[in-house]
Amino acid sequence: MTTRHESRLRSRRRVSIIGVFGELLITAGVFVFLFLGWQLWLNDIVVGHEQQSQALAFSDELSGASAPHTVPPADPTVPAEPVVGVAPAETTQFANVYIPRFGADYVRTIAEGVSASNVLKTGVGHYPGTQMPGEIGNFAVAAHRTTYGAPFNLIGTLQAGDRIIVQTADGWYTYVFRSLEYVRPTGVGVLDPVPQQSADVTPTARVMTMTSCNPMLSAAERIVAYSVLESWQPASAGPPGEIAALVNGTV
Repeated sequence: MTTRHESRLRSRRRVSIIGVFGELLITAGVFVFLFLGWQLWLNDIVVGHEQQSQALAFSDELSGASAPHTVPPADPTVPAEPVVGVAPAETTQFANVYIPRFGADYVRTIAEGVSASNVLKTGVGHYPGTQMPGEIGNFAVAAHRTTYGAPFNLIGTLQAGDRIIVQTADGWYTYVFRSLEYVRPTGVGVLDPVPQQSADVTPTARVMTMTSCNPMLSAAERIVAYSVLESWQPASAGPPGEIAALVNGTV
């Protein structure tokens, strides 16, 4: 016959086991929370700084010298039309993008391709088949909003008139932000030469399209930022004034 004392002991054991299990769940939850904090915040900061440093070093390669840039007098021989480069091989870096709205020190590299397994882990990717910087049509790029440095984390904060500056070995291309659009992942019309128009429509404007996932931590939609080319200047002229301090290493 079971005594009251034995019943109490068994009850305490059950409570003790449940308590230990509960503590293990809490501990596991804390570790998961810390991992997510590392993956989605601290790791993005660390990787973002690495991407910035790599982009600044690449800027020197693009300009061909690490000395501070100066702006020479206007040269009447400089072509009025932007110089347009040829798309490089997959994964090859060919440009930098500077977005002052994202921070005075913001700069990331642009590489050919939008593969999630390599290109988008290192910065911004260029959609193959779309136009190159300065070219009539649609220069379209993509990047993450979270993880892998989150290059386009602040894409939703862009305001009309913001400058987006692209640097290549040929020169500096200044685009002006115009508007945001939200589309389904299948909405590939944003990559057309004239965005959201038939591929048969002949483009006349020089557009830059930036895409990323939306909302945060989801791929349910795409957030799309459209800009148009405002001006360009050859590499010999040095960077536009608003990013000169960053390029020259005085930020």
